[in-house]
Amino acid sequence: MDFSYNSDGNIYVLVACHNADAPDLVAVGGDHSLEVLLVGPSACRSVALFHIGTRVTAVAWSPRSVSPSSSEEWVIELAVSGADYGLHFLTKIASQTEDVFHFGGGLSGHHGKVNDITFCGGTGAESSRYVATVSDDKMLMVWDLTPHDTDTRIDPPDSRPQPTVYAMAYPHPLTSIDSHPSTTKELLVADCRGSVYIVDWRSDPGASEQISWRSSSVLELTDPHALSEASVGLSLKLSGSVAWRRDSPDIIGSVYGSKFSLWDLAHLQGGKPYATNSSFAQGGQRFRWCPTYPEYFAISTQSPLKGAIIHVYNTNYIYAQPTVFNVSSRPQFVRDFDFLATRGIPRLAVAVGRSVVIFPIGVEP
Repeated sequence: MDFSYNSDGNIYVLVACHNADAPDLVAVGGDHSLEVLLVGPSACRSVALFHIGTRVTAVAWSPRSVSPSSSEEWVIELAVSGADYGLHFLTKIASQTEDVFHFGGGLSGHHGKVNDITFCGGTGAESSRYVATVSDDKMLMVWDLTPHDTDTRIDPPDSRPQPTVYAMAYPHPLTSIDSHPSTTKELLVADCRGSVYIVDWRSDPGASEQISWRSSSVLELTDPHALSEASVGLSLKLSGSVAWRRDSPDIIGSVYGSKFSLWDLAHLQGGKPYATNSSFAQGGQRFRWCPTYPEYFAISTQSPLKGAIIHVYNTNYIYAQPTVFNVSSRPQFVRDFDFLATRGIPRLAVAVGRSVVIFPIGVEP
């Protein structure tokens, strides 16, 4: 069943929670705030609203988050970046109001737009301790939210210590980052020119100064299509979205410009993808894997040429034409989207203008 939710303002970022205890939560970032939606079978409602004070540019769900539909002791916890380059740790629990903890601004933080953010502590006791961010300023930063083994979620806001940061410098602006639950030390990072890095961010945990990406990269992958376009100046401005498949840390997908690529780390071919195919001629913007049916992935474009459209692919038929979902007509376009982690037929949540449109990608057999 298709339905939508209308926000008070434009939506720029949409990220669904893929935690087992919170598969029906979706975060949407706007001009000044972040809203959390609880998605049901035929409608959704707002369960939290955090005032950020600046436009949201990236969102990550903490592994601690638990949906109100799963427990009376529910927890909503996210990390968010703003257009002012600052970062914000958001918390709301069943018995309290929204709490916003600001960090990462000023001299110690980013000096360019933060394009992506992820929690990177694995699934153990430190799962929500570390947050990694990438930016136009060519920096990857990993933030320790509890630097002195204190719990910043419990301390009063005015007594929380500022997170410490571990920074890595790269040669080009960074557009995308992802972590995999199977590892506590590796990150998947993409730059705007077609290079994809697997980084061991714990390679020198005692370092106090910025280090080069070369000393921490475990593996560098390349997208030949994107590199060739970049070499002649045809690459789209700061394009590139990369993601790890949830059921396998060996499978990586990305979209650069008009093509997507897939890598299998178990069968590397000199760092080149094992499959590449055309997507949007106008340029793809976001690559997302489906968490419940991992053979599916989807790609969006921010070009309004043909309206708000999503392409859905199946890795078993990688060279077949995608299933095309026309969400809205011109001049609307997809600002962001994600797969929900709820059971049953996979559903997409798509941000178009001020609305979130939710629909299944198939029908019941």
